[in-house]
Amino acid sequence: MTHDATRVPDPASEPPNFRARRVAAFGAVVVVGLGAFYLGTVAFRSADVPAGTTVLGVTIGGMTRDEAVTALSTALADRTTQQLDARVGRAHITVDPVDAGLSFDAAATVDGVVGRDWNPFSLLGSGAGQDVAPVIRVQQQQLDQVVATIAADTDEPVQEPEITFTRLQPQLVAGETGRALDQAGAAAAITSAFLRTDSVSLPVAKVHPSIDESGASAGLASAAAAVAEPVSVGADAVTATIRRGALARALSYTGADGRFTARLDGDVLRASIARQVAPVETPGRDARWRIKRGKPVVVPSKVGRGVNAEQLATAVAEVLERTGADRAVQAPIGPIEPALTTADARALNITEQLSTFTQPFPYAAYRSQNIGQAAKYLDGTLLRPGDTFSMNDTIKERTVANGYTRGFIVGPGGVFQEDLGGGVSTATSAVWTAAFFAGLERVHTQAHSIWIPRYQAGLEATVAWGFFDMQFRNDTPSGVLITTRMTPTSITVSMWGTKVYDKIRAESGPRTGIVPYRTVYNTSPTCHSQSGVSGFSIVVTRVFVKDRKVVKREPIRTRYIASPQVVCGPDPTKKTKPEKPDPSAKPRPSTSPTR
Repeated sequence: MTHDATRVPDPASEPPNFRARRVAAFGAVVVVGLGAFYLGTVAFRSADVPAGTTVLGVTIGGMTRDEAVTALSTALADRTTQQLDARVGRAHITVDPVDAGLSFDAAATVDGVVGRDWNPFSLLGSGAGQDVAPVIRVQQQQLDQVVATIAADTDEPVQEPEITFTRLQPQLVAGETGRALDQAGAAAAITSAFLRTDSVSLPVAKVHPSIDESGASAGLASAAAAVAEPVSVGADAVTATIRRGALARALSYTGADGRFTARLDGDVLRASIARQVAPVETPGRDARWRIKRGKPVVVPSKVGRGVNAEQLATAVAEVLERTGADRAVQAPIGPIEPALTTADARALNITEQLSTFTQPFPYAAYRSQNIGQAAKYLDGTLLRPGDTFSMNDTIKERTVANGYTRGFIVGPGGVFQEDLGGGVSTATSAVWTAAFFAGLERVHTQAHSIWIPRYQAGLEATVAWGFFDMQFRNDTPSGVLITTRMTPTSITVSMWGTKVYDKIRAESGPRTGIVPYRTVYNTSPTCHSQSGVSGFSIVVTRVFVKDRKVVKREPIRTRYIASPQVVCGPDPTKKTKPEKPDPSAKPRPSTSPTR
């Protein structure tokens, strides 16, 4: 028996509808196959990290999500707490990433890789390895605070030109270009360096004086005219003369916005004619306090009669551009009310001692002078309710004219150097500690960048003129009087008022985040050797007690950087040429005066 051979149908001979059904069936098979491949790829890719994936050199490709999270957390754990050496010019500042509010989110990093993606084109290409950026969490307020502290530690404020008088001739003291940390750029640089490196350079910008040559010339011309002739003052039946030298002493010029602005000190003018107008004046005095048997007692005020210093300065300022007989003013004799009357003093209700604190220090001539000068400015300071105390304003700029001399301060990176006012932070610490135990409101305090062992860690403060201040507010309903007492090796600061709390105590926590100090070698002829001190963090809590109950707790966190051991001489392990000093570099405080 025979059979016919199988015949392949001729597509051209098939009916049109039959051909369409065959094409549709074939397409369905293809779609089903691709769909199965797509679903399998989704299931595979969503479960595992794509092969070849790394994060900062840590391989996590092929791992499950949980395995990858664990691997990253373990491998990068040390980097999350690694200290950053932040360089600002020649200064080195240690940044603790925890203090700066930086943290690594391993889970979010992995989720960004294995997250389910339904795009088929992405899935087909997802098998290739990739280096994935870590997800960094930033507590912006903490980071901004750290950057602001670095700025306060390293910024060099622009110095506008000044006008001084030498033998009644106005002289221009050239201004100096300043340097300011780009705080937004610094925050970005620190964040970018986190986990990736242990050092980072922070961006800075130059700040130029605003007064140019034309502005300086105009200021000098004005100053020359102001002291060209004396000024005549008519006071009752007396005519007094303000001599040119007194005008020069009373004049000061502030440079800003491209021009100089003159200011006259009325007290200097008034003192210069005091003897001439004495026959028509009656002295007065302000109320004050005397401490008697441990209690503050009001010494009554007294109304005087004479020339008002402020009115005298206003009148004289109006004739400084004039000449000859037109340089004459009238200063009427009138009552001079005391700045503080007896009634006002008694109303301030200063009745008892709020606190007292004694800060000892090793004797040195510069300490005795500088701390003693600060104590003189502090003694008798009165804070009315709501007043904010400023240490810088009270003890004035640390200059020779204000009674200060050169001493040791804490310089950049915790290295001691010499500058005017060295030692006044001892007075600052004593004042803040007394205010702490008086229960007064803390406005701003900044500890030294390094811990100095004679101070209580976390319960001390420092200042630097033009950079940062120590401030607290009298938030009590009564006045606060500050008195001081000096010995060659200590300063005692006492505060008087009326107590709001029964007791204020300090609770010091443990030292954490300890950073060992390093040793540096310095071949500079101005080198000063010093011992090293480790860095650490500490929290001191101010506890307020009233009616035998704790009514408030105020934690104050302080971070100290490590202070290097400085050895004057070459590094014995290296054979290098000594570094030449930079003649343009100038010393400046990183935190402030005291050693």
